[in-house]
Amino acid sequence: MVERVSGKTQSDEDGDARLARPAPIEKSRRASSSPKARAQPASKYTKKTIALVYDFDGTLSPKPMQEYAFLPKLGVKAEDFWAECTRVAKAERADPLITYMHLMYKKAKEKGLRVDRKDLVAQGRDVELYQGVENWFGEIERYVKALPGANGVTVKHYLVSSGLTEIIEGTKIYKHFANVFASEYWFDAYDLPFPKRVITDTGKTQYLFRINKGIEDLGESINSHMDEDARPIPFANMIYFGDGETDVPSMALLKKNGGHAIAVHTPTRAPAGSTKDVRSAPMQKCVELFNAGRCDFYAPADYRKGSDLFKRTCLLIDRMVADIRVQEERSGLG
Repeated sequence: MVERVSGKTQSDEDGDARLARPAPIEKSRRASSSPKARAQPASKYTKKTIALVYDFDGTLSPKPMQEYAFLPKLGVKAEDFWAECTRVAKAERADPLITYMHLMYKKAKEKGLRVDRKDLVAQGRDVELYQGVENWFGEIERYVKALPGANGVTVKHYLVSSGLTEIIEGTKIYKHFANVFASEYWFDAYDLPFPKRVITDTGKTQYLFRINKGIEDLGESINSHMDEDARPIPFANMIYFGDGETDVPSMALLKKNGGHAIAVHTPTRAPAGSTKDVRSAPMQKCVELFNAGRCDFYAPADYRKGSDLFKRTCLLIDRMVADIRVQEERSGLG
């Protein structure tokens, strides 16, 4: 800014000098026309985190996690245990998830077995994972890092499951998650461990809001209003991975808010020499979810690089990265 000095002149020379003062203004105008001065302000857009959110049982692992070590240790058949859970929950009009958590330790006590937190964490080592899951997280991060235009974009992985936090902690992939929201026991409060947290089908959506709002501390409420601009991870930057009906509320929430979802099913193989389209019950459920608009894609739960699941996930990541770049460009115009 050029300041104009006012005051009395003492000579014609002073008057000439006064008349000459506008010259710096022209210099300022010339400077403002330089490329440097015309440059747009730096982008203010900071929402460059992509969140991949996973269910566990049936999504990352073929079976419910309790079936790998806990139930065999009790000598209980999985189908009998789950049938009893359903029967008791209906008879008592109880929540099915609280019922299974109660029956696990009721049966352990009947067998004279004491299973504490340490035991459950150790059981996580026996949980089977789908092909490629262990390397999936690194492969996705390498893909994003090499993606043109993805500079500054980061990926976080979250787990939201009705399974047990303690068992999940013992799995090989626990270290890859930015946070795990799952059901959990309170071990020192009662003779039998008491459910400390139960993650229901609809309750999963609370944790999507926590990720969205950046309030991951469970001791903090998420019910207060927060402007969309203040939320660090938009729903549009999320992909939810699930395998069935229990994932519908989470899928629906993301789809209605610009986010994405992928349904997975146990890989199936057609008999040798057969050209018939083989659709297992889990695959058919994914097809139904797709046709109902609950998910963007469905694919076999094969997490290896180059699989249909990997390629379709990368397509959605490409879209999200492109949208982040659009938002960056727009924010630089303001």
